[in-house]
Amino acid sequence: MSPSVPLQEMIRAIRSARTQCEERGVIQRECAAIRAQFRQTDNGGRSHNLAKLLYVHMLGYPAHFGQMECVRMIASPRYSDKRVGYLGAMMLLDEKQDASLLITNSIKNDLSHSNQYVQSLALCTLACMGSAEMCRDLAPEIERLLRASNSYIKKKAALCAVHIVRKVHDLGELFVPAARSLLTEKNHGVLHGAVVLITQLCERNPETLERFRKSVPDLVQIMKGLVISGYSPDHDVAGVSDPFLQVRILRLLRILGRNNEVASDAMNDLLAQVATNTDSTKTVGNAVLYETVLTVLDIKSESGLRVLAVNILGRFLLNNDRNIRYIAMTSLQKIVGTDHIAVQRHRGTIVDCLKDQDASVKRRALELSLALVSASNIRSMMKELLLFLSSCPPELRAQAASGIFNAAERYAPSQRWHIDTILHVLTTAGGDVRDETVPNLIQLITNTSELHCYTVHKLYRALLTDISQPSLVQVACWCIGEYGDLLLRGECQETEPVQVTEDDVLDALETVLQSHMSSPTTRGFALTATMKLSTRITDNVDRIRSIVSIYGSCIDVELQQRAVEYNALFKKYDHMRAAVLERMPVIEKNSPGHTNGEATGETIKEIRPAQVKQGGVVLPQPPANQVCDLLDLLGGSEEPLQPSPAVGSTTLPVNTSTTAGGALLDLLGGLDPTPLTSAPTVTVYEKDGVTLTLSCERQSDTGLTVTLAASNSSDSDISSFTLQAAVPKSVQLHMKAPSRDSLPARGAAQVTQMVVLNNPNKVNLKMRVRIAYTSQGSAVQDTVQIDSFPGLNAAGH
Repeated sequence: MSPSVPLQEMIRAIRSARTQCEERGVIQRECAAIRAQFRQTDNGGRSHNLAKLLYVHMLGYPAHFGQMECVRMIASPRYSDKRVGYLGAMMLLDEKQDASLLITNSIKNDLSHSNQYVQSLALCTLACMGSAEMCRDLAPEIERLLRASNSYIKKKAALCAVHIVRKVHDLGELFVPAARSLLTEKNHGVLHGAVVLITQLCERNPETLERFRKSVPDLVQIMKGLVISGYSPDHDVAGVSDPFLQVRILRLLRILGRNNEVASDAMNDLLAQVATNTDSTKTVGNAVLYETVLTVLDIKSESGLRVLAVNILGRFLLNNDRNIRYIAMTSLQKIVGTDHIAVQRHRGTIVDCLKDQDASVKRRALELSLALVSASNIRSMMKELLLFLSSCPPELRAQAASGIFNAAERYAPSQRWHIDTILHVLTTAGGDVRDETVPNLIQLITNTSELHCYTVHKLYRALLTDISQPSLVQVACWCIGEYGDLLLRGECQETEPVQVTEDDVLDALETVLQSHMSSPTTRGFALTATMKLSTRITDNVDRIRSIVSIYGSCIDVELQQRAVEYNALFKKYDHMRAAVLERMPVIEKNSPGHTNGEATGETIKEIRPAQVKQGGVVLPQPPANQVCDLLDLLGGSEEPLQPSPAVGSTTLPVNTSTTAGGALLDLLGGLDPTPLTSAPTVTVYEKDGVTLTLSCERQSDTGLTVTLAASNSSDSDISSFTLQAAVPKSVQLHMKAPSRDSLPARGAAQVTQMVVLNNPNKVNLKMRVRIAYTSQGSAVQDTVQIDSFPGLNAAGH
């Protein structure tokens, strides 16, 4: 291929290449020819060669050797050369390249050129790749062009000024007078550029924002002219007059009216006019209506106008376009807290969106449906949510189950309804619920003594029907072990009487123990339940003894340890077996405001139910690399640190000075909650809306209980919230399970976690806490060091 082939011939040759190797060969030969011609001083085909080089650059091949040729062609007096040269500069140069500084003087000269198209080339190039230094040098020229008489130049200069303001915030004041004067223009292109420029100025400077609030009447007048104007062929799009300019003006009005009643009052009538006169049958009209709704909801608008905005979003929910339905539910989710009654009117439409085929629409509909649940509609909404749970995609089951649990605990009309709802969820999606579901349900059942008989009968029937749901099986085993005597009695007024024999119950538990679907944790629940039945039945104690003895040689260490200890109860400590395995007492909560791990108001401390440990629930331990990272956090401390153990896996020390029987009896000690005294609270971390507070309470001369409470004051929810702690090696640390793993926006709930410290050597106590969470899809991790603990005597710790 000769060096002088036209651009079209080169493109044809590249496209006809049958392999990538052949394509590279064609491009390498052409680039070599272009280099050779660039070296010639008298080259009449510069623009032709640079155009071919730009095509090569678009294919992803290196073309940096053409940068200096771009600089030469920009300095050329011919318009055809300047056009290709400026295009090459925008594609091959950026602000990090030193060659970009060489075109500053050429751009400055072209900004004063008599030809408007040459001026336009310079403006577009500066707006595309102008560095901060170039912007500072050329800003006065741009300000001068903003006052030019040519509308074509003014709209280009306005967009170039937007780039300058983004690059150098300090230059914003230079463009304020010119930007205000552009609002009087009739040309729509100039008005569009002016509105974009004013928006940038207001977003970056509060003082400029206050100055432009005086221009709200002018913007309202421009917008009214667009709304009531007749058909204009130059600006009409699907029957809407210049929707691009309307959207830009609405966004600017939203900024100007935010937190300002005077500006908001000035635009209320206009917003109502736009909302009622805009055609909603076309996508263009929906775009304008959506921006109108966002503006109404963001400013201090009238209540009637806000209801109108919610009704527009309700109409969007009926649209056939899934994108429109999605943005409607996203907007409703943001305002459901402030305009709950208005959103409730569209509850039926929102629930219907749960049946949508699109996964994103389903997720948004689920979030909004859960937010709409209240005490007045709990029964009807829960019916729809449970129906959705039975057919929802696997990736939504965990979220749906968690939301149903929260709503049921907050608004349950009765305890029986509450238990039935949770059991329905466990039956449908027992494998997708959170780990804390089992202990929470066990505590609920324990505290509802009048429903023990009803619950154990219902769980027994569920266990016979399906043992594939681990959470359901664990709760059922626990209840059978605790209330097996009520099950065998068969006298339950709440359900139909069913005669259950001891063999039937033991057969069900043996099925769980032998099933390949049962995890070691589930088998631990079943083994403990079998052992508890030894004090509740009379005829099959020997069978229970044989079942327990089998697992004394189990390969699973946890089950083996339990079986060995239970065998010891049968043999050496049989006289104590009835006392050790008696029914667990009712666990009282310290605060009535505690719901599902959430604290509304002050931090709530709760005594965890000791009987939950019988199932051996062990939460996952953090990865070793995270623990090692945490160990390095206190490099300058006197002693090395030890990380916190896995929550729930810490074994309580047994007093070896007493007899084995006394140690077993001691397992039941400390169940009664002791009154806790208030301790001073200090804030140890506050960043990006996340606040972490700490309060301490001395339990003994060396013992200390630290309560960490986290809250979220930002506008977005936080998920996967975890806390990790590290202390000096001589200090013993035990972190209890957190109250929850998510932080709702605007401080709707807190995460509380108790840390028990034992400082036998009374060293200088320090703690490093690692905070990790996910916000708006991004993982955040931070660390805080705590050197002092409030309310404690330094001599003790």
